Amino acid sequence: MKNKQGFTLVEMLISLAIGMVVLTSIYAVVNMSQKSTVNVERKVYASQDARSAMAMMSLEIEMASFNPRPDLLSGSFWVTPATCTASANQNYRGIQQATPSSITVQMNLSADGSIGDDPNESITYTYDDANQYIIRTLDCGSGSHPFLGNLPGLPRAVRVINTSAVPVFRYFDAQGTEITSASLPAGIPNIARIDITLWVETEDIDMNSGQRKTIFYSTSVIPRNHVISR
Repeated sequence: MKNKQGFTLVEMLISLAIGMVVLTSIYAVVNMSQKSTVNVERKVYASQDARSAMAMMSLEIEMASFNPRPDLLSGSFWVTPATCTASANQNYRGIQQATPSSITVQMNLSADGSIGDDPNESITYTYDDANQYIIRTLDCGSGSHPFLGNLPGLPRAVRVINTSAVPVFRYFDAQGTEITSASLPAGIPNIARIDITLWVETEDIDMNSGQRKTIFYSTSVIPRNHVISR
């Protein structure tokens, strides 16, 4: 009778070891692929949030001082933010507040005799550096709204990380000279260009590097109506 030989114990152990190495390699590749996919998705979401915010801010700030009724300018037309009463500084027209972290723009969208009867006629953007988010306030309407950043109770894909060295808003006159913080608000009538910068990072940490991904967006806005109405 012929002897039937099977695998020896050593051969079994070697086979199991090789199998474990192969499975570990496959798992590592799949895990890395999944992490890369998640990281890409997080960066895409953050980019979408920042780009959308930049587009909306640019559009609304560009409308500062819009008023198809120039005959109304002889009175107290522009209003004080938050109260929307006609006691604002009329020389500032449709930019009633301008700082590196906040701006209030006003526009006469309804072409009537007042500002504030439409909730989108007085808009304030404010950057809260302590909490890393931007809020949008309709001073004559329904108050503050979450806009961009990791807001309490409403987590977003990004954190806004602008610093004093990289402010959200910078202001320039018609000659391209920067209007410094020390020159504001008195220099508001001279504003001819506004640079908006959004420096953001992903809310979630990158699964490979252990760091948050950063994204930097910047654009220039010319509030044409503000310049023309001087």
